[in-house]
Amino acid sequence: MSYASKAGRARVSAKNPQAQGVCDRCGIWYNLVDLQWQFDWRGTALQNLWLRVCGRCLDTPQEQLRAIQLPADPVPVWQPRPENFVADEVDLNQPIGVPTGLDQNAVMPYNGAVQKAFGVALPVLSVIANGTTTIFVTCSAPHGLNNDDQIAVQGLSDRNACGFFSVVMFTAVVFTYTTAKAVPAASLLTPTTRMVTCLVGLPLGSTQIPQVTE
Repeated sequence: MSYASKAGRARVSAKNPQAQGVCDRCGIWYNLVDLQWQFDWRGTALQNLWLRVCGRCLDTPQEQLRAIQLPADPVPVWQPRPENFVADEVDLNQPIGVPTGLDQNAVMPYNGAVQKAFGVALPVLSVIANGTTTIFVTCSAPHGLNNDDQIAVQGLSDRNACGFFSVVMFTAVVFTYTTAKAVPAASLLTPTTRMVTCLVGLPLGSTQIPQVTE
């Protein structure tokens, strides 16, 4: 008949007696020297939980309980010299105004899930000039344009109404755009007229394609 040792996993020696202790987690007896204090993170430091545990019950400190310690802010620069980027954007040696080198045939089509499609032909029904710089365009179907959307225009009877322009929505099928010079009152539509949606870069601080006289 066998008996369970009252000493558990502790080593017993009459020649070298050692103190015994109980693991606070599993309750098994060990030599006291084999039990360890359980530590865990509290803030940014490890804190003793005052639990004596055996090697099997000893937990690794939980990193999710460890507070993030941010480094100190960098020392500010003495006498900083912020760059005037607005002034740097203006080069007096370069022309300011309508973007140069634009070609309607070079408008890259882009179809995105959110962005509008560029390079799409508009169903133009009529193009009317009223003697001012405002051009009225009527489409045979809703044009889908909003204020400040851009179009590329070519093939009108007056070259001053051709080019790249930002539009102003008038109705679902009518929009207007503004030219640099006044265009005599007339119908500008020709068999070769073509208008497509586009997106070109704008000068600093501009929301519309600027129109300048040559």
